[in-house]
Amino acid sequence: MGRLATALLIALLAACGGGGGAAAEPTPTPPVDPWAAYPTMPSGTPPGASAQARTAAAALGGGINFGNMLEAPSEGAWGLKVEDEFIQLFGQGAGYSNAVRLPVRWSNHASVDATATIDAAFMTRVEGIVNKLLARKVTVVLNMHHYHQLDGDAVEAGEASVAADVVQLRFLAMWKQIAERFAAAGPGLVFELYNEPHNKLEADWNTLASRALRVVRASNANRVVMIGPVQWNSPYALAKLQLPADANLLLTVHHYEPFTFTHQGAEWISPSPPVGVDCCDATQLAKIREGLDLAANAGKSLGYPVVVGEFGAYSRAALGARVRYLKAMRSEMAARQLPWMYWELASGFGLYDPQTHAWRTDLVQALYGNTL
Repeated sequence: MGRLATALLIALLAACGGGGGAAAEPTPTPPVDPWAAYPTMPSGTPPGASAQARTAAAALGGGINFGNMLEAPSEGAWGLKVEDEFIQLFGQGAGYSNAVRLPVRWSNHASVDATATIDAAFMTRVEGIVNKLLARKVTVVLNMHHYHQLDGDAVEAGEASVAADVVQLRFLAMWKQIAERFAAAGPGLVFELYNEPHNKLEADWNTLASRALRVVRASNANRVVMIGPVQWNSPYALAKLQLPADANLLLTVHHYEPFTFTHQGAEWISPSPPVGVDCCDATQLAKIREGLDLAANAGKSLGYPVVVGEFGAYSRAALGARVRYLKAMRSEMAARQLPWMYWELASGFGLYDPQTHAWRTDLVQALYGNTL
């Protein structure tokens, strides 16, 4: 073999990695940080509520929760669905209220991976309900409800379980889809980031809420968003809530004190509080006032309206005691200018009887001060 051919052969073998030479190591790909897609809101001092937020808060006053419907593992699993009959009770002079809070368990209708792709049929179902209410000039609060693993709680029957490392990522991914789907809705739609954060969320909620708000703001720059504190939206935890620097916000608390009265006989609590508790003596009134004072004072201090998003008395309490409780709550919330949304329409706390298709007049009169 000539010198030229030998040189060409050596060059060819070297190019092909021949001759026992080591192959070049591939450049390692840096790991993808899934949180990079979900930054927190920019830092800054909360400016206080905008006129738009204050208008929304006033519009929510006297609202009612559509409870035990869409926050069940599947709609109807707890005995109620969102019927057109219920929708027609609201707005356009049809009933007592022009505001509805719509609790939704999105997490059980989404893929179990980090993308949390929401079932198209379920998204369309919720959108249809919202649009019907908005068409009747009803102000609607749309929330995320009962994502049990987000709080570190055990899943329940009929609820899908997901890997621990995607739980919070799914929360944010679901809000991205919800926000984008409802971006064109008018100002009558309010978003509520999450119902009653507690347990595992005690340490993470401020950061996660900030991330979620930034997700919402990407498609809903001016949408009014409601945020509550930890400890099940307790007014006693308002001091722990760190609000992002955003003007289109509302605060919300839930106030079920005195709990031994409002939840007597509740089957989902173990042990169930005993029945037969009356209302409302001086000690009970003091407990009612204490929580409402905390809410009102926090709203004044922070410069944001506070909506009492849930309160009510379970039907195992005597009717007369429930009437006294509702009159007391109505009076005390009015004295502090706190808008409220009653829990709930047509189930165990309900103001409306779905069997007789009629309002429970005594309760309604106690809460609203009038009758149809």
